[in-house]
Amino acid sequence: MRFTIFQDSRKGSRKVNQDRIAYIYGRDTLLMVLADGMGGHAGGEIAAQIAVRLFAERFQQEAQPVLRNPLEFLHDTMRRAHAALGSYARQFSLVETPRTTCVAVIIQSGYAYWAHAGDSRLYLFRQGQLYSQTKDHSKVQYLLDRGLITEDEVPYHPERNRIYSCLGGAVEPVIDLSRRTTLRTNDILLLCSDGFWTVMPAREIANILTSAPLLQAAPKMMREAQQRGGADGDNLSTIIMRWDTDTDTNTAPATETARMSSGEFQTELERTVTVTNHTGANRELTDEEIERAIAEIQATIQKFRH
Repeated sequence: MRFTIFQDSRKGSRKVNQDRIAYIYGRDTLLMVLADGMGGHAGGEIAAQIAVRLFAERFQQEAQPVLRNPLEFLHDTMRRAHAALGSYARQFSLVETPRTTCVAVIIQSGYAYWAHAGDSRLYLFRQGQLYSQTKDHSKVQYLLDRGLITEDEVPYHPERNRIYSCLGGAVEPVIDLSRRTTLRTNDILLLCSDGFWTVMPAREIANILTSAPLLQAAPKMMREAQQRGGADGDNLSTIIMRWDTDTDTNTAPATETARMSSGEFQTELERTVTVTNHTGANRELTDEEIERAIAEIQATIQKFRH
């Protein structure tokens, strides 16, 4: 595989960044995953951390050297993450279960497969145009589908944050799966949280990403998105990957996996976690409390990775 990849996560104007992002690849397969913890529920950052780390650990466990069924893996891992969040809440007698949206994509054998729950999005751009995107599980998407609002009204609608599917919710999540999608040279896959897409329309994203090399355009786009968010700006995160099937091109820097050993993985995963305490108090945690929270999260993940 040959691809160029960029990821970034910023807290915007919020006190805590509840987004979590990661990408992991082996010689023959690549996973990208983004989770946006729901700020209205205690421990949204915990939920996002559990979801992303569970994806990462199951991917390294199952992709030997490739996933047998990528769509089944995506669906099963999201359901396991949902169950893990319920288990975490029961273990610590939380009043509310931590919740998160999630979007993830697998690249394997020149095909892309993706899944999502909530309003974190995936866009596929081809030849400078939006080719495909996920459909939000939200109140405003419902209104949009029925022609009651326009696309331009979605980012500013007062009920924009009302979603009907997430991991950790009171009911089983709605998990939408893509079809197997062939990737072409210079296709761009972009995963993002709502803090990004509400201020950056898809047509503008396409223009920016085709105006300069990815690793130049993407950081500028993130800075612009954060500036547009202003004083009320939400957390904003992206993972952006440009696919390249021509190994003879000189479009450096690009990641090439041909020389990797079977079973070897490269992981770009946030190593830190900031969490509220179990009572939901919003205060700075000590180093000891943070380490204990990480251990608790890891213990929860271990129960659901197999």
